[in-house]
Amino acid sequence: MKTMNISLTAVFKKVPEGYVAFVEELPGANTQGYTLDEARTNLEEAIQMVLEGNRMLSEEQPTENSFKESYHLALV
Repeated sequence: MKTMNISLTAVFKKVPEGYVAFVEELPGANTQGYTLDEARTNLEEAIQMVLEGNRMLSEEQPTENSFKESYHLALV
């Protein structure tokens, strides 16, 4: 499998039960943990699951109404 290096923005919020966490740029990558370290570990797993799910969807056979292309984006 090809290695992908990307930078994302993780947001952590302290709540009475511990921490909630999400990634601004990746909808669906969110989690929680009793400690900040647990929330970080869980967020890494959530990111991997979201990316893996998207990859699986992209591997489905294209239909007449779908196509794939490379897309490069530069954000400030």
